[in-house]
Amino acid sequence: MGNLRSVSKALEHVAPGAEVLATADPAAIRSAQRVVVPGQGAMPDCMRQLAASGAREAVIEAAGAKPFLGICIGLQMLFERGEEGDTRGLGLLPGNVPRFRVSGLKIPHMGWNEVLQRRPHALWAGIPDRSRFYFVHSYFPAPRDEGVTAATCVYGMPFTCAVARDNIFAVQFHPEKSQSAGLQLLSNFVRWRP
Repeated sequence: MGNLRSVSKALEHVAPGAEVLATADPAAIRSAQRVVVPGQGAMPDCMRQLAASGAREAVIEAAGAKPFLGICIGLQMLFERGEEGDTRGLGLLPGNVPRFRVSGLKIPHMGWNEVLQRRPHALWAGIPDRSRFYFVHSYFPAPRDEGVTAATCVYGMPFTCAVARDNIFAVQFHPEKSQSAGLQLLSNFVRWRP
């Protein structure tokens, strides 16, 4: 939902000649070499769309078997439950997705912010720590297992903005809108061999 075209165009830019397909077709997802799940808008709508399209199980299978990148709500849906609409997520990572409760700051968190890399990862290659990425969100991941946190950000409070486990890497920010650092992350993803 929402940012499919901009994500597709960014992937085509970093992987010239690669076939980039925006689809909800379960067969196409199952046959893909790698899967990117973007999402923009409301988590309840994204989860409904995922179920209605028949893609839910194919996305779960992809997250267990091939290089997988979640972006924005594509990150949030990996967790057990989102506070927005009390929505059940895919449950692939333990934790929830609460709403920001920070006084004196505008919600949604919108704009450029520093990302602090918490551990080395292939997708950080060529991206200096504290690089700035573009965010638009009112909810954030709160993993129960801090070991999955790959990066944090501060917006009134520190929060997890990237997670990594095995073949899964997911970010709260929008790499497709984050200029050179975002394009580098997408380029690293298309070459990643977990």
